[in-house]
Amino acid sequence: MIYDDVVYGAIEIDEPVLLALLETDALQRLKGVLQHGITGLIGITDKTTRFDHSVGAMILVRQLGASVEEQIAALLHDVSHTAFSHVIDYVFDDHDGQSYHDEKKEAFVATTDLPVTLARFGYDWRDFLEEENFPLLEQPSPRLCADRLDYFLRDAGSLGLAVQAEIDLALASLVVADGRIAVNNLQAAQWLAYTFIAADDASWSNFDEVGLYELTARAIKTGFRVGAISQDDIWGMDEPAWAKLHAHPDPDLQAQLARIVPETRFVWDEQSPTFWVSTKLRSIDPDVAVGGALRPLSTLDSDFARHRQDYLARKNGKWPMRVI
Repeated sequence: MIYDDVVYGAIEIDEPVLLALLETDALQRLKGVLQHGITGLIGITDKTTRFDHSVGAMILVRQLGASVEEQIAALLHDVSHTAFSHVIDYVFDDHDGQSYHDEKKEAFVATTDLPVTLARFGYDWRDFLEEENFPLLEQPSPRLCADRLDYFLRDAGSLGLAVQAEIDLALASLVVADGRIAVNNLQAAQWLAYTFIAADDASWSNFDEVGLYELTARAIKTGFRVGAISQDDIWGMDEPAWAKLHAHPDPDLQAQLARIVPETRFVWDEQSPTFWVSTKLRSIDPDVAVGGALRPLSTLDSDFARHRQDYLARKNGKWPMRVI
């Protein structure tokens, strides 16, 4: 098949196992799970899906020379994301870790059509559960990896932080060294690192967006309590679960849902906050290939090191939010 991707362009995929996996119910479900959870659903951010990102991560490791096994791992790495994506981490009080989908991955995958599909091609589905075994796909923060790079490049364009020419230059700078992703020049590393932090500030840990995540999480908790939705609903897609919440007559639930709109604003108020909330902060410190060795950008650029440290310090901890 020819897959047309907004970041990488037209890509030919011909491996039978990858083609089969793309058609599974488990992967197709991700077309109804938005990357940005509630902000995508109500029109604040683009409707990028977990399917878009999963295929993108697969394409990226593929272009970097990954084995078919690592391409499979990349394609499946987000398959256990629930409806509303990281909003569910707020529901289960994992604001800072945001790893609910990882914790539930084995149990969820076991219930899908993935084990049978992989077995047809001689693979054991359990071999793809630990993403850390695939070093192009996953690396500990703040290193580069395909997962981090793909969602960043995808969002950098939609957030207005990059044009395609800049994205293409960044992709052209990527190399594989010591088994992981690095950058072959200082300028590309700086662009990636500074723009990644700008994306975190603009969206992933944006003050208003975090506030909307918390409001939505509280509404979902109410939805569970009054029976508007069940645990089964969060393993489906965004829009059906959202519709069920809105269809329930409980007045408290409806009052909460009425505040989950783009017009809602949040102010920093330590005296009378509606709630205190923290979130996961994201940044990268790309490895740069210099003289046959890898060096983190922060050791080559002291200005960036200070910028990253100041950014993380400024946004760390719980924020007192009052809902307007």
